[in-house]
Amino acid sequence: MKNKKLWIAGATILVVAAGVTGAVLLSGRNSATTYRFATIERGDLESTISATGTLGAVTTVQVGTQASGQISAIYADFNDHVKKGQLIARIDPTLQQQAVREAEAGVDGAQAQFDKAERDYTRDTQLHDKQMISDADFSTSVFARAQGRANLKSAKVSLERAQRNLSYTSIYAPIDGIVIQRNVDAGQTVAASLSAPQLFLIANDLTQLQILANVGESDVGQVRVGMPVRFTVQANARRQFEGVVRQLRLQSTTTENVVNYTVVIAVRNADGKLLPGMTATVAFLTGSATNALIVPNAALRVRASAAMLAEAGVKSGDAKGAATTNANVAATATSARKRAGSVLWYTAANGKLARMDVQTGLSDGQKTEVTGEGLAEGMKVVIGASSSGSAATGSGSSSSPFATQSNSGPPGPRGGGF
Repeated sequence: MKNKKLWIAGATILVVAAGVTGAVLLSGRNSATTYRFATIERGDLESTISATGTLGAVTTVQVGTQASGQISAIYADFNDHVKKGQLIARIDPTLQQQAVREAEAGVDGAQAQFDKAERDYTRDTQLHDKQMISDADFSTSVFARAQGRANLKSAKVSLERAQRNLSYTSIYAPIDGIVIQRNVDAGQTVAASLSAPQLFLIANDLTQLQILANVGESDVGQVRVGMPVRFTVQANARRQFEGVVRQLRLQSTTTENVVNYTVVIAVRNADGKLLPGMTATVAFLTGSATNALIVPNAALRVRASAAMLAEAGVKSGDAKGAATTNANVAATATSARKRAGSVLWYTAANGKLARMDVQTGLSDGQKTEVTGEGLAEGMKVVIGASSSGSAATGSGSSSSPFATQSNSGPPGPRGGGF
């Protein structure tokens, strides 16, 4: 009986020892960490603000009419080049011509009445001087002469009005340009009693266009007159066009509780590839850096684990080593030359992890400019890590050192730029 108890105790000890050994081995295997690295590069970096806008002509004129009637002829069509003073349409002038003849008849009648009043006045003046007529009769003659002169003047004004209305039946181009819109056809009746209807829309010069871009209030503070701009259109998606900010309009518009401001961008269109009405995807160049050391933003978002701190010889209580985040790097796109502290993790010459204090600069949303002592092109920096999985399952468990800091990296410009 005693031997049996000893045998059971020994077996229990062996089982416990085997379990402890397996746990230790499994813990050691799970603690193996694989790091992912990126290379520090040297190059150019730009920060941008993204927006959308619509292309349009710098100067457009709506051609209307002050005369009502039926369109009798159209002499200009879409895309036609017209010169200032060129006849482009005509309204049936029949009614206006009749009004002119009627006004001419009115002038003739008023002239006849005035001539008669003038003769009567001359005669009565002689008779009055000889005291052959009374003062009252002479006053009547004076009044008739003055009234005849006024009626003649009024008739002439009516004739001028009728002639001007007749001239309105011929529509002329007010400027040199291109017809980009035609709203009437021959035979159509237009009425100008309340407002002048638009017959044509003429653009002055399509070699000089403008973009009206909507920029949000959070970004408009970075826009300046004269700032370079690059943009693309869907018709030429592979080509980048350039422009310059010409005006920042103070009037704001609110859409879905978002306040936007209109920025006018001057664009050259010498080859005619850009057309009015196209939608442009715009990038305002707010800052640039040339020949700078650049790292991916993931390298600046690394959150050190306990194993990394131990390997680098950093105490766990060191807050700066424990969390290498960019919480202090706020709005790097708006302050291209302002520097904020951050940390990079890299492999030292002895093969162990080490950390380096760096200063961050310009960011485009994906990469960031960094400076610091010991930085060099080609250096490998940590951008992530993962722990190896169980041998039984063959699967790995992720322990990314920046998984909890996905939103703490240096903020880049909205849209990222080109």
